[in-house]
Amino acid sequence: MQIKVELPDDIARHADPGHEALEALAIEGYRSGALTHYQASQLLGLSRFEFDGFLKGRNVYDHAYDAEDLEQDLETLRQLEAGGLLGRP
Repeated sequence: MQIKVELPDDIARHADPGHEALEALAIEGYRSGALTHYQASQLLGLSRFEFDGFLKGRNVYDHAYDAEDLEQDLETLRQLEAGGLLGRP
C-alpha cells in the first residue's frame, strides 16, 4: 500500500524526509504499542536485531527486552523441547 503525506517545506528540505517520517512512525507506533516489534521492524525493512540497534541508536528503550521476556522465551523453548519440535534427541 502506498500512503501520501504532505510535509511542511522545512521538513521536505531534509536529505530524506520520507524515510525520516517513516522512522518516526515506526518508533512512535512501537513505543505506543500500536505496532509490534515485528511490524515496526518490517515497516523499516530491518531484521529484529537491526531494529533493536536502530532503537538503541536513537535512545529508545521503551519495551526493551527484559527478564519477563526472557522467562517467556525460556517457557516457549521448554514447550518446544517437550513437544519434540526442536529435532533434538
